[in-house]
Amino acid sequence: MTLLGTLLKNRRARDIHSAWNLPNLQGPELLIVTSEDFEEGQSIPPEHAGKRIGGKNLSPDLTWSPPPPETTELLLVVEDLDVPTSKPAVHCLVLIDPSRLDFPNHLPPGALSAHEPATGVRILRSTISRGYHGPEPIKGHGPHRYTFQLFALSRETSSTVDGTKLDRARPRALLSSLTAPVTARGRLTGIYER
Repeated sequence: MTLLGTLLKNRRARDIHSAWNLPNLQGPELLIVTSEDFEEGQSIPPEHAGKRIGGKNLSPDLTWSPPPPETTELLLVVEDLDVPTSKPAVHCLVLIDPSRLDFPNHLPPGALSAHEPATGVRILRSTISRGYHGPEPIKGHGPHRYTFQLFALSRETSSTVDGTKLDRARPRALLSSLTAPVTARGRLTGIYER
């Protein structure tokens, strides 16, 4: 497996195709996203990695500064920017109703579980399946950047995407179809390497 990672070392999706750079998700960078589990640009602890490589697949603690008052819902996108494919892999995609959260502007560890999400969290389909999927980069491929991108939306997301129910829509189709104005956005990037 290390040989494969070495052979693919220069092949990476990069940031250009991330949700952050989609024209319809542009907005003022007013949200400050932090975690008690890791700091910006630092290593993501092993318990937040995927089970296949010995982690617990536990979503990290996330906190953000208060969104603008006109915010009706939040979109959280977790992407691996360095996967050796043409576009970043969506590791988690959720809609958050800020009025229903147990703690304002905060998700505790494990809140993005597909089986038991936190109150106010609606799990959508990701590249892998549903819920949080921690880092599992190819061994020897080098460091991977995982971005936790939060977008404040001024109206609720449509219940369908190109005729497909929201919960069944492919992540890239959903992300490119969003039309609600982004009132604020912020992101936190962690690193994981094998």
